[in-house]
Amino acid sequence: MISDQGFDQFNIWEHSANVKELYRRRCRQEEPEMDCAAQAIEILAPLAEPGDQLLDAGCGSGYFFHSVRRIGMDLTYEGIDASRCLIEIGREELPPYGCDPSRLNVMRMEDLVGSVDHAVCLNVLSNIDNYHRPLERLLLAARKSVIIRESLWEKPSQYLYVHDKFLDPEVNLKVHVNTYCLLEVLKFAQSYGFSGEAIIDRRTRGRPEPVIGYDHHWAFLVFRRNK
Repeated sequence: MISDQGFDQFNIWEHSANVKELYRRRCRQEEPEMDCAAQAIEILAPLAEPGDQLLDAGCGSGYFFHSVRRIGMDLTYEGIDASRCLIEIGREELPPYGCDPSRLNVMRMEDLVGSVDHAVCLNVLSNIDNYHRPLERLLLAARKSVIIRESLWEKPSQYLYVHDKFLDPEVNLKVHVNTYCLLEVLKFAQSYGFSGEAIIDRRTRGRPEPVIGYDHHWAFLVFRRNK
């Protein structure tokens, strides 16, 4: 007997009650704005124009919508995430704040086609098998800019596939914890017609931060489409 349910079965974000509750509280604004979200919206603000369309790729439950609202940006917000349970939380919790639930969709970045003005992707690419295909889709879709925050350093890329000890009891799954070569990612984006720059992550100031017991080397990369 075989089935096509493997993605959800092996998707760690479908197996953490703590994460689901945290994301619900973020949607309800019962948690402080994430430092990376606050920095991302500050980076985006001078790049965006009224009426631009923003894609929040790997949005979780879409709580970055609150960061857009906070600074009063006139943007059309679209959020996609591969985890159905997280999108459902956003569809339940964000409409009272003005987010149309149709703007939140279950979708892998690899399956994305279309165009937007800007794309933001925070803390996602480091925890999947590789960045190439999802980042390619964002670069192909973005008319103006792509902003990512990932584990990045100046050394060659490091790929780890490790047990996640913070999931629900009796769930035994592995997750990718990758740190990518910053220069390699910059060159990759340049090959798609973008110029890029690295920005120090304000939360960690270049220091490694343990997440699920493994160091992450957070940094922002900002890609602007060449004219």
